[in-house]
Amino acid sequence: MAMFILRRVGVMILTALCLTFIVFFLTNLYPNLEKLAKTQGDFRMSDEEVASYLGRNGYLQPMAVKYGQWLGVVPGFVIEDRDGVTRGQCIEAGTAAEDAQRFCGILQGDWGYSTVFREDVGKILNDKLALTGKLMFWVMVLMVPSALILGILAGMREGSRTDRTLSTIAITTTATPEYVSGVLFIAVFASTAVGLKWFKGTATAAMDGANFENFFLPVLTIALYGMGYIARMTRASMAEVMTAQYIRTARLKGVSFPNVVMKHALRNALIAPFTVIMLQFPWLLNGVVIVETLFNYKGFGWTLVQAAGNNDIELLLGVSVISVVVVLVTQLISDIGYVYLNPRISVR
Repeated sequence: MAMFILRRVGVMILTALCLTFIVFFLTNLYPNLEKLAKTQGDFRMSDEEVASYLGRNGYLQPMAVKYGQWLGVVPGFVIEDRDGVTRGQCIEAGTAAEDAQRFCGILQGDWGYSTVFREDVGKILNDKLALTGKLMFWVMVLMVPSALILGILAGMREGSRTDRTLSTIAITTTATPEYVSGVLFIAVFASTAVGLKWFKGTATAAMDGANFENFFLPVLTIALYGMGYIARMTRASMAEVMTAQYIRTARLKGVSFPNVVMKHALRNALIAPFTVIMLQFPWLLNGVVIVETLFNYKGFGWTLVQAAGNNDIELLLGVSVISVVVVLVTQLISDIGYVYLNPRISVR
């Protein structure tokens, strides 16, 4: 198992480096850098002034060097202006150049500075991840048990009326995008047009606390979309297990149907849904973009929209790193969990 984990971790690191380099390359193309220079300076800047700004801030170095500096494995750039002032990636205000650190990238905990929020990227990501984490927690609390119950009940008696009804519900929720169900929920439960003003159409107030009135609609919107997929996978797995030879043998020996389900079928039926549930975490982290924007909940997804829309390169890179790490870590946990849950798989 240790070698299995080490191999997976090695693949994860290589994949993370490849993916982050692709994002870094795309965000550091010259048109983006030119737009950044004019945003921070003046939109009427000449080409020479743009080049001067980019040169003073280390953007005109080779791509591989800039990527290494951003990671923190290559010493930060040091440039001396025409007026004799020394500027550098690791030189903070009020610090002499000779006293500054040589390395100051992601690995050293320096995520850069947001040009939109005028704040350290690390602090922004920490705050926004906490908000989205709270949203994800309540979504999982609602989504996972509901999906498993629906899938198990549908798969217990394949082809029955219960199976057809629950499967139709699951397919309908999965086929309905978040922006459609979210708008419908706002129109029905948070609008004066229908008259059912049970909840609030904005979740901004829920950022300071889990206010049920403000928080329920975005949680329900996300949970319904993911619930159908998990329920369908659970139903298919449960239906397959219920036709297995050992289940038929148990039934022939007189074991009651509830005992067959609880003691023999349930564990094996949950192997496939476990992988699907783990894969919901990266989807939730990035898939909440629409819901957070729709309900004005300023979490991780909302921050991604702001960073991309305003060409905030450092913040966009930070969001990308978090997204890549979450995807890879949840995939690793899913692989390890699958090995432990499935007795037919041995790792040597």
